[in-house]
Amino acid sequence: MTTEHPDRQQQKVKEFMSLLPLTLAIAGLPDAEPGKHFNEGQLEARTTTIRTAYRFARQLVLEIAK
Repeated sequence: MTTEHPDRQQQKVKEFMSLLPLTLAIAGLPDAEPGKHFNEGQLEARTTTIRTAYRFARQLVLEIAK
């Protein structure tokens, strides 16, 4: 469980969602083929890629804001 204030958590979620299009563009992940699903290993790999891409997207926006 997290001890963060609910307002801070909500702010982080909003930030993530606002950066999601840029994050996904940076990640460059292909969509699943229609009717096919990713297995657990593929989902974990994609999650890691998205996390890394989010860090880069956030860093880019902070650098631009300077």
